[in-house]
Amino acid sequence: MGDARVPVIVGPTAVGKTAVALALAAHLPIEVISADSRQIYQRLDIGTAKPTRKERARVTHHGLDVVEPGIRYSAGRYARDAVLWIEEARSRSGLPIVVGGTGLYIRALVEGLFHEPELHPGRRRSLDAFAARLEPLELLRWAGRLDPGFKGGGRQRAARAIEVALLTGYPLTHWQEAARAAGAIRPWYVVLTVPRQVLHQRIARRAEEMVRRGLIEEVAAVLAEGHPPSAPGLDGIGIREAVEYLHGRRERGTVAEAIGVSTRQYAKRQETWFRHQLAGDVVTLDATRPPEKLAAEIARLWKGC
Repeated sequence: MGDARVPVIVGPTAVGKTAVALALAAHLPIEVISADSRQIYQRLDIGTAKPTRKERARVTHHGLDVVEPGIRYSAGRYARDAVLWIEEARSRSGLPIVVGGTGLYIRALVEGLFHEPELHPGRRRSLDAFAARLEPLELLRWAGRLDPGFKGGGRQRAARAIEVALLTGYPLTHWQEAARAAGAIRPWYVVLTVPRQVLHQRIARRAEEMVRRGLIEEVAAVLAEGHPPSAPGLDGIGIREAVEYLHGRRERGTVAEAIGVSTRQYAKRQETWFRHQLAGDVVTLDATRPPEKLAAEIARLWKGC
């Protein structure tokens, strides 16, 4: 599988990746492999900006609605699943195209599969409970002590580093480095960019649209199922601001603005990641143009490479 190139469309959140991928279906027999760490959670459609049911009927998508909001889903598991989705698309003579903004997912897929050693279920639950009681800075310090290669991140990444180090005897970065010897795909990157001001405007519109379409009600329904606010699926930007409102920690009128602030910060981190972490064939395109024109250019470049 490592000999076959795969188009990988990346860029910051709200840059227009989904629209471009859908437009690309007019030129190539594509199937989309989502690389979004939030869209894998079921029933959180508005808060994760998933393609609509109508859009999914037009183009086959993989990697959406994979697990319940209470289930943790690692980059290693994503890589294993994505390889199967890519093979499934090819079995139908489709062109698999990876589309998303989660750098860790893309790195796991490109650089190799992390074959997670078996972890004792009881000890794993105990460590999860321990990590949940720690303050964020303390959690990060533990992760750094147990895994010198730990480069930081949120609660989920830090808890993951602690868990693997304590339950396997080796840090997570050890297992990841061992996986890099066998990359799963050869990527052909397309990076979509827009000026910062344009991106901020798109982010603001998306945040307002999410709230208008029923983001808060969607999150309330998931909480009503019994999932705690700390569940992995409820920790993403957009969803956590709705959780804060539902638990009385912010006013409803501030939800969209708070989502916009957090999303802008995240988008900046994404842009930095994609500038420095992509290796090999990389094409950068101006995404201020209509999705149809971008799709036509991507198809032309793909057919000519």
